[in-house]
Amino acid sequence: MFDIDRWREVFDTLGANKLRTGLTAFGVLWGIFMLIIMLGAGSGLQNGVTDEFQGFTTNSLYVWTQKTTKPYKGLPSGRRFNLSNEDTKALRELVPEAKVIAPRNEIGGWRGSANVVRGMNTGAYGIKGDYPEIVQIQPMTAPKGRLLNQMDIDQKRKVAVIGSKVVNDLYEPEEEVIGSSIRMNGVYFTVVGTFKTKKSGREAEEDAQSIFIPLSSFQQAFNYGQWVSYFGFMPEDGFSVAEMEAKVLKVLKERHRIHPDDEFAFGTNNNEEDFAEYANVFSGINFLIWFVGSLTLIAGVIGISNIMLVIVKERTKEIGIRRAIGASPLSIVSQIILEALVLTSMAGYIGIVLGVWAVEFAGPLIEDDSFKNPEIDFQTILIALGVLIISGCFAGFIPAYRALEIKPVEALRTEN
Repeated sequence: MFDIDRWREVFDTLGANKLRTGLTAFGVLWGIFMLIIMLGAGSGLQNGVTDEFQGFTTNSLYVWTQKTTKPYKGLPSGRRFNLSNEDTKALRELVPEAKVIAPRNEIGGWRGSANVVRGMNTGAYGIKGDYPEIVQIQPMTAPKGRLLNQMDIDQKRKVAVIGSKVVNDLYEPEEEVIGSSIRMNGVYFTVVGTFKTKKSGREAEEDAQSIFIPLSSFQQAFNYGQWVSYFGFMPEDGFSVAEMEAKVLKVLKERHRIHPDDEFAFGTNNNEEDFAEYANVFSGINFLIWFVGSLTLIAGVIGISNIMLVIVKERTKEIGIRRAIGASPLSIVSQIILEALVLTSMAGYIGIVLGVWAVEFAGPLIEDDSFKNPEIDFQTILIALGVLIISGCFAGFIPAYRALEIKPVEALRTEN
């Protein structure tokens, strides 16, 4: 295999007709190039979607009220109802499958805007009333100060944790944030911390202009009474979100006298199901990319196989002479396969290099919230190289078999 004369013969054969060799190699180059580009695009889309889940636990559940669609126990359909603090107590008692139960109220953000005042500065931000447990569902840290704690809830403290945009809008660059006061709905709150989440894109922008306060203080300051807008949940280890969801809805339907078969009285967002659906979608996309890319590559390999058949036909007399002077069938077969393998591998390697370069260069230029960090990992490159080697051997197999069929006597009669 490493005989210098054999390798010289390989390159002499391929270089005998440079235009033909180049055009044939381009088919493989283009096939592997497009495969790498499509894989890079697929990874960019997957990274973008995965990034959307960064600020949430993937096994969380959200539940909110809608309208009933079935009459039940004398109550009409189309009825609206509200969640409350009593639901929080009942859920904690009756749903052992839930490790985290986090009630929340919210104004501003997607519900509109709420005015916040500090001195002469004002701004419209999302205000969220929460329990400390919310950080287990939506992880966050406190770069300055602290986050909410249970004592804030129990004592209805007027304290707030604010996002980075709130800081930038309401405070001077060197002004101390911790311990300062802001006014919301005529009520003064003391800032005890700033927060940062792991979210990105639009979600991160919304969080940056949000303010977290204790749920009990929210209900008091904004006249919500005992109302709760919606709940966030996380299951105990060993339970799925679906199991927990079924139990949560059963308890809430019983408490609010809702028909057990009413599927629209509550809205839910099951992040576990959403994440699984996205994973299945991208598995399908990756399969489609490999399938289409492989077809493109196969077209190039078939082109190489056809050219090798032409080369074998052109070298019929040469092969016959080799057979006549004692060349083994294995040496002839290996020579033809080696030539096909070299042509395929060289073209494919160039295609891989160009594809990786294009992904690395173009990726940052087209980044978006739903398209991030397109990349080609080393494992993918190894797989592509393996496909090239197998393709090269396949491309040379049929021409090599044809070469074996050449009879020395008939070959010597052939006119070049």
